[in-house]
Amino acid sequence: MRIEGIRAYRVQQPFADGTYRMSKGRVADGFDSLIVEITTDSGLTGWGEMAPLGNFYAPAFASGARAGVAEIAPSLLGLDPCSLGIVADGYGRLQIKVGGNVHDDIERVTAVAGAVPKGTVIFCDANAGWSPFQARQFVDATRDLDYVFEQPCPTIAECLSVRHVLDKPMVLDESVTSLENLLEIHHANAADGLTLKISRIGGISRTRQLRDLAVDLGFMVTVEDTGGAEIDTAAMAHLSLSTPEEHRLHTRGVSPVGHRENSIERTACVRQPDGHSRRNRPWYRCRS
Repeated sequence: MRIEGIRAYRVQQPFADGTYRMSKGRVADGFDSLIVEITTDSGLTGWGEMAPLGNFYAPAFASGARAGVAEIAPSLLGLDPCSLGIVADGYGRLQIKVGGNVHDDIERVTAVAGAVPKGTVIFCDANAGWSPFQARQFVDATRDLDYVFEQPCPTIAECLSVRHVLDKPMVLDESVTSLENLLEIHHANAADGLTLKISRIGGISRTRQLRDLAVDLGFMVTVEDTGGAEIDTAAMAHLSLSTPEEHRLHTRGVSPVGHRENSIERTACVRQPDGHSRRNRPWYRCRS
């Protein structure tokens, strides 16, 4: 089997609930998604999706991904795609975005924890938005609450300093970009769990390798991505559900994208949308 053609599609996916806000004033109005179709001489077609969250969250932002396809695609023609090494209701878990004003976040997290049903798992995710000083303020004021603390500070060393005063599980996300990062976190005992994002790590194969090592080292693991629609969700689902259940921290369904026929119903289960998906014309074609 050989690669016969490569097409790339650009799909704008605005958020259904409006602007998405993170710490340090970072905002995004939607995903600028790149969808790639690879056809083969056997009739088999493969699909992939990469949708970075704005141009601030991951170094492989949207325009860089599109430029990469045009650069790499010609060299893939004629190769075997199976041997390419280069290449709501019902929710029991909630993620609360923190990392802004510490006192405001303390008040908001306390209010949410008091309002949700008993047994609801809460993740407080700062997206690396705090200094160790700010993170310790938050930890000290929320000791009576039950939650998982996710990536309070930018560096592994800073997160480890917070972990020393934390009596709750810690998960690292932005710090996990490579095998070296994962091993550093393990040797320093800097986290109990890891969030692996497919686009940030470099694709499905590399994410699977890090996932497998993380499981062998005893970490709890979440596999997700910066965003996308049905194609990216399928990749997340495969890697999440193939993670041993005893090491599966949680499974993320899909971000709320707002194109009506492309959006996926936001319930506790990921469901196929009604109707047909939007047809998009490729902005890039490469054929043998």
